[in-house]
Amino acid sequence: MKKTLKIEISTRTVLFTVFLILFLNLLWLVRELILSLFIAFIIMSALNPLVSALRKKHVPRGLSAIAIFVTLTALISYVFSWIIPPVVYETTQLLQNLPRFVKTLNPQLSQYFAIENLQRYVPNLTSNAFVFFRGVLSNLTFVISTFFFGLYFLIEEDAVKKLINRFFEKPKAERLIRIIENTEKRMRSWFWGELTLMAVIGVMTFVGLSLIRVNYALPLAIIAGLLEVVPILGPVLSAVPAFIVASAESYLLGLATIVLYFIIQQSENQIIVPFVMRKAVGLNPIVTLAALIIGGKLLGFLGVFLAIPITVLIEVVLIEFFRQKGTSQV
Repeated sequence: MKKTLKIEISTRTVLFTVFLILFLNLLWLVRELILSLFIAFIIMSALNPLVSALRKKHVPRGLSAIAIFVTLTALISYVFSWIIPPVVYETTQLLQNLPRFVKTLNPQLSQYFAIENLQRYVPNLTSNAFVFFRGVLSNLTFVISTFFFGLYFLIEEDAVKKLINRFFEKPKAERLIRIIENTEKRMRSWFWGELTLMAVIGVMTFVGLSLIRVNYALPLAIIAGLLEVVPILGPVLSAVPAFIVASAESYLLGLATIVLYFIIQQSENQIIVPFVMRKAVGLNPIVTLAALIIGGKLLGFLGVFLAIPITVLIEVVLIEFFRQKGTSQV
């Protein structure tokens, strides 16, 4: 006689599943708010030591946080006002000459890439140089909310911890606070490490390209620096435009450019990253690449930018979960 397999699903299980789906759907609908809070948390983690240093000098915390924010805003504005005009000019020249560079490198490429179409947009490039910034301003709510969330987290000391203590019992609260503290340390290390890495690679690229006399060294160096935010793929992608520009002058210069980027990448992998970033992130390259792909698919550029810190957060949570599970079994 055959035994029939009977599966029973309780009402509680059905309700839990429905509420879980609704909750996940709600999280997706408010994903911009969650991302804004997460970026604000990263900002707070990065700037908190500076605020604490001023607090040791008996400066009120609120005043310390505002002073740090104003100083950094002024510094960033000064850097942008200094660097944007030459970047805009050189980028304009680069795009004007890019079709010629590509055809010089390989005339058959024009059959596959309508690179000439770039010329239609170049005359208006200078006047529209701040289109990107207008795009940022069009999402002003996100930018302002992120700014004020970060400022609030800085002014209100241990705001997240106080919130956790209010809504959770002591054992769970202590566990969550431990996760927050570990995440804050990792976020701080990642932020300053990434900023340092981008600056070092950008400067090295600019100096190297200038020494071997590659045109448009400044925008190419900025591209190299910015793409450092994308681990593994960034350094490779940044070498492509530099190789095209250099090869348009001569294949020997193109080869020298590839050698230069190879030396910079090896210096990064063997010296800079171990010194600056490995202790901060320490993620497996396969995990890193998977995180970048998933982040890009779900959230575009912002997803790529936040893929590593989000993965670090997940890693911290998993480490705490298995540590707690191991402790309970003992």
